[in-house]
Amino acid sequence: MSRPGTAIEHKNPWVSIENSAGDSTATVRIYGAVGDWYDGLDAASVAKQISAIDAKEINVRINSPGGDAFAGIAIYNALRAHTAKVIVVVDGLAASAASVIAMAGDEIVMGTGSQVMIHQPFMYTAGQAADLRADADRLDKMTESLIDVYATRSQSSRDYFREAVEAETWYTADEAVEAGLADRVDRSVSASDLGAVTASIKNFRYSGRENAPEPRMPVAKVAEAPTRKESAMSTLIEGLRERLGIAEDADEATVLAALDAALAGRAEGQSIEAHADVVAVDRSRFAEMQSQLAEFAAYRAQQEAAAEEAYLTQAMADGKFPPARLSHYRDLLKAAPEQARALIDGMPKNVIPVEEIGHDGDGVHVDEFTAKLTAAADKVGFAGLDRL
Repeated sequence: MSRPGTAIEHKNPWVSIENSAGDSTATVRIYGAVGDWYDGLDAASVAKQISAIDAKEINVRINSPGGDAFAGIAIYNALRAHTAKVIVVVDGLAASAASVIAMAGDEIVMGTGSQVMIHQPFMYTAGQAADLRADADRLDKMTESLIDVYATRSQSSRDYFREAVEAETWYTADEAVEAGLADRVDRSVSASDLGAVTASIKNFRYSGRENAPEPRMPVAKVAEAPTRKESAMSTLIEGLRERLGIAEDADEATVLAALDAALAGRAEGQSIEAHADVVAVDRSRFAEMQSQLAEFAAYRAQQEAAAEEAYLTQAMADGKFPPARLSHYRDLLKAAPEQARALIDGMPKNVIPVEEIGHDGDGVHVDEFTAKLTAAADKVGFAGLDRL
């Protein structure tokens, strides 16, 4: 649980979190370059703050040109893994890594005049031919990961989004809804100052929707986007309560205990009527309960997997190990969770060079970073950071 009045306090932070004790809702504002480390605020602390939010609903407000690719994915996974309903409101611009974070919403709302931009990741790199080929492979894999996020949320084809990111596609509020990247436009929400954000963008082909080509829309959506995690869980739990004949306000542990008792009674050849706390069900309903229990277990497994992926992504973003070792640590975490976490938590940070992307500074920091990156690459033989 969060401490009373918990909030991230930094000078001009790119993200702020408001979660007072006793409130049923929390607010996360992302206003600036994602993962901008110049203010001393890293993605790891943000992901931990999000995981610690104690609320039934999280409102995420976004006006950002994007930034660090891994930071964006870490925040996306932290929001998706949270049990609260997540409502994303694009106040101004959700570009690049910020558009990935926006896809974490169970509901995505566009403010009047707001925009979304998606494109391929890029990186600063240095090294020999083999290093550059490896970096190109990394960028290809990152692009496929982004396509997965957009295609899953919109339920449109991967081919459509592959073309969209290659072209750097900008969407107005209404176009984002049509493309499946948002659910609706709230005309009562006025867009934040887009000029202040887009004017600082140096790595985009276009400086806004008004200067970009009209986006091509997907032909048809594959199916309704499965983003309402709380409604699916509510329906499942309510159905189990009804069929097991237990109280309407029974929690998950009580539901599972009652179902276990029913299954144990059948296995032992006992009459279910002999159990005072269990009612008899016919064969078809029993089969239905088994199916619902399997769905429930799958949902829990999905949430646990998302949390594990967020943990590994953050460790990689902290520079503890390179992307090439991600599958190794993923397998290790599955085989021995406690030992793997102890190992990763004990690793020093910044062994692998990392850097923010889409930074909206004045260019001086880019020169300093390039010099540091080149020096780091010469020392450890590692080149580059995925960027959006």
